[in-house]
Amino acid sequence: MHFFNPSYSGHAFIEAQSTYEDAKAVIYGMPMDWTTSFRPGTRFGPTRIREVSINLETYSPYADRELEEIAFFDAGDIPLPFGSAQRSLDAIEEYVRKVVADGKFPIGLGGEHLVSLAPIKVMAEKYPDLVIVHIDAHTDLRHEMEGEELSHSAIIRRALDYVKPENVYQFGIRSGLKEEFQFAKENMHLNKFKVIEPLKACLEELKGRPVYVTYDIDAVDPAYAPGTGTAEPGGISAADAIESIYLLSELNVVGFDLVEVSPVLDQSERTQILASKMIREVLLTMIK
Repeated sequence: MHFFNPSYSGHAFIEAQSTYEDAKAVIYGMPMDWTTSFRPGTRFGPTRIREVSINLETYSPYADRELEEIAFFDAGDIPLPFGSAQRSLDAIEEYVRKVVADGKFPIGLGGEHLVSLAPIKVMAEKYPDLVIVHIDAHTDLRHEMEGEELSHSAIIRRALDYVKPENVYQFGIRSGLKEEFQFAKENMHLNKFKVIEPLKACLEELKGRPVYVTYDIDAVDPAYAPGTGTAEPGGISAADAIESIYLLSELNVVGFDLVEVSPVLDQSERTQILASKMIREVLLTMIK
C-alpha cells in the first residue's frame, strides 16, 4: 500500500524526514504569547510556519541545494503551561538543553520574543563567550514592562544575565525608549534602521566566534510582514531578510530562532510564508 509522505502533510516542516537520532538540526516550536503587550496571536506562529512550508519548493536557487540533502527533524511544538512565563521558559530550556547536549543545531520558532531567553541561556552555558546577533525593530532592553521583568520587551536585557553586553550586536533597531537606545549605544553594538550594510561591516570581527541569532520578524517592514504583534514601519525588505540569512551563514552560528509571527494578523499569509522561506534558507546554509 502506498502511503503519503508525512513531510508534505503540513504537520511538519517540508522535507523534515530524518529521525531525531539521525538529524543534524532540530526544529522546535515555542507557542507562547503570555506577555504580549499589544496584539496577541504569536502562539499560533510555529504551527502556521510549518503548514505554509508546503508552499515552498524543496530546492533553493539561492543556495543551489535541496532540503532532502539536509538531515533535520521537526519536533513540533513544546507543550507550554498557559499563562506562566517562567514555567514556559523552564520547559523550553529543558528541551533545548537536550538538543544541544545531543550535538544538534537548534532552530526555534516563536512565539513572542521572550521565548528566546531559554535557548540563549543554554547556549551561553556551552559557549562562555557567546555572541548574540539580535535582528529586530525594537531594542528589547527595558528593565520591565508594567512591573513584569519577564516580558517580550525585555528579552535582551534579561539575556545580559548570561551574555556580556559587548557581545550583543543589534541590527535593524528603530523603536524603543530613549534610555534603551542610550544603554545600547554605550554598552553594546547598536546598528539602527538597516541590517545588510552594518552586518557586512561586522562579519570580519564576528568570524570564528560562536554566534546565536535571534531574529524578530518585525525587523521586516510591515508592508512585507504585517503579521506581527508590534509592527513598526520603516523596516527592511523581504529580500533583505533572505540576504541577511546568507550573510549570517558566513559566521559560526550555533543556534537560531525566528519569533513574533502572528498568523491571525495576516490573512494574506505573506508573513508566514516569508518566515517559512527564511527557515528553509537557514537549513540550507547553516547545516553542513
